[in-house]
Amino acid sequence: MGRVRLEAITWDRLGDLLAERLLDLKPADGSPWPRIAFDGATAGRPGDLAERVSEALRIRGRPSLVVGTRGFLRPASLRLEYGHQDVEAYYSGWFDTSALWREVFEPLEPGGDGRVLPDLWDPATDRATRSSYVRLPPGGLLLLHGPLLLKHWFPFDLTVHVLLSPGALRRRTPEPDQWTLPAFERYEAETDPAGTADVLVRADDPRHPAWSG
Repeated sequence: MGRVRLEAITWDRLGDLLAERLLDLKPADGSPWPRIAFDGATAGRPGDLAERVSEALRIRGRPSLVVGTRGFLRPASLRLEYGHQDVEAYYSGWFDTSALWREVFEPLEPGGDGRVLPDLWDPATDRATRSSYVRLPPGGLLLLHGPLLLKHWFPFDLTVHVLLSPGALRRRTPEPDQWTLPAFERYEAETDPAGTADVLVRADDPRHPAWSG
């Protein structure tokens, strides 16, 4: 990542500024549904930022749908085929990208019906969630959050990356999940999310974020 000038900000102000920016976002492919990525390791809590932006959009009269990729994990029999701590499997095979394309992105393509499945699989029970489809009205925004999002060629209209330094990522990742850290090193080397995202949020200190957008 090249040198990027970051400005200190509060989470509330960041949510407001991102919501304001999204109000005027027009998908390049003509879809009536803007699709936004909140990318980052779980330790950086990109889902919290997505929820904050969703609330800021609601106050401004714009509907949105927050979807987490954790609801699209593959079944344990496939996810853990090579063991519980296989880094390659985590990097390439834990998330059901085909289901994300089918149930989340295809309904929001030009000519789609806007019916999105908010989650498919419950990792705690290792069973289908049986959640109902949610119809996102034209102009509504998809806010998708999760790790390793920017390597899948999903058709995002704006991307936000929540960045943690290697040290902060290590400190804030629970001990049982430390084995995933090499996957994020690879992701940074191969995808450069901090350099390619439209908005960069640094969250080494969760109380004092900084951003560039």
